[in-house]
Amino acid sequence: MPASFPSPPYSTDFDPQTGEPVTIVPGLVRVTAPNASPYTFTGTNSFLIGHNAVAVLDPGPDDPVHLSALLEAIDGRAVLAVILTHTHRDHSGLAQRLMAKTGAPLWSGGPHRLSRPLKRFEFNPFARSGDFTLVPDRTLADGETIEIDGIGYKVVATPGHCANHLALAARGGSHLLVGDHVMGWNSTVVATPDGDLGDYLSSLDRVIALPQTRYVPAHGGEIADGPGFARALKAHRLMRNGQLLDVLRRGPTTLSAATRAIYPALKGKLAIAARRTLLSHAEYLERRGEILLERGLLGTRLALRH
Repeated sequence: MPASFPSPPYSTDFDPQTGEPVTIVPGLVRVTAPNASPYTFTGTNSFLIGHNAVAVLDPGPDDPVHLSALLEAIDGRAVLAVILTHTHRDHSGLAQRLMAKTGAPLWSGGPHRLSRPLKRFEFNPFARSGDFTLVPDRTLADGETIEIDGIGYKVVATPGHCANHLALAARGGSHLLVGDHVMGWNSTVVATPDGDLGDYLSSLDRVIALPQTRYVPAHGGEIADGPGFARALKAHRLMRNGQLLDVLRRGPTTLSAATRAIYPALKGKLAIAARRTLLSHAEYLERRGEILLERGLLGTRLALRH
C-alpha cells in the first residue's frame, strides 16, 4: 500500500440555509438547492447577481421546490440572463424551466462536450450527468467581461472538471465564483473523458494567479484564502500521481486494482468516480511518458514505462 499524504484543509462546517436567500456581498445572493448527496455535499449553490435586475448563475437541479425558491428570491425583478459555470445537470437542470418562466437568455461556455473522444472499448459511466442538449444564446469567451446591473465579472476559462467549465472574477472585488473547480469540502471529481487532469492543473494555476482571493464555490461554503487552498489541491493531485507510480513500481496492474489500493474505503458510485479520476491521473502520466496504458474489453492495464 502506498504511503498516505495529508489532505488539503477541507471543512464541512457549512450551514446552507437551503432555499433561503443569503447575501454574500452586495449584489450577490446565494440560494442553495435541496439536492444534498455524496457528490453535491449540502446541495448546489445558485447565485443571484445584481440589484434592480439580476442574472441567475447555476440555477441548479430540475427541482420545483428550488424553482419556487429562486423565483421568490428574484421577487419580480427582470432576469437578464441564466448563466452556467458548466453543464452538469446538478447546475443546469433547471435552466430551461427558469428561462421559460423569466424569458432570460442562456449564457455559458458552450454546449457540453467531452475533454477527449471516447477510446475503443470505452464506456463513459457519467454520460448522463452532462446536458448535451443545452445550446447557449451567448457563448462566453475567456477574458471577456459581462455586465449585470452595473456589476462586472471577467470570464475565466477553467476546464478540467469538464471541458466547458468557467469561473467569474469580480471586477474590482475580491471574490471569484469558482463553480466546481475549487471546493472547500472535498476535492473536485476529474473523471475522464468528461474531465482532464492536465487541464485541471493548468486551470488551478490560472485562478491562483488572479487578484481575487475569496473563492465562492457552487457546493459548500466560501474559501477565505482561495489561492492557498488551490495550491494545496494541486499538491494533493501531484501526490496522487506519486501514489499511482508507487503502486506500479510493484509491477503492472489493472486500473481497478490500483483504485482499490489508493482508495480502499470507497464503495459504489464513489468508487466509480475515484476510478475515473485515477484514470485521469494515469492518462496525464502517460502523456508525460511515465507510464503505459493498455485498454481492452476486460479493462485497462497500467505499467511503468522503462
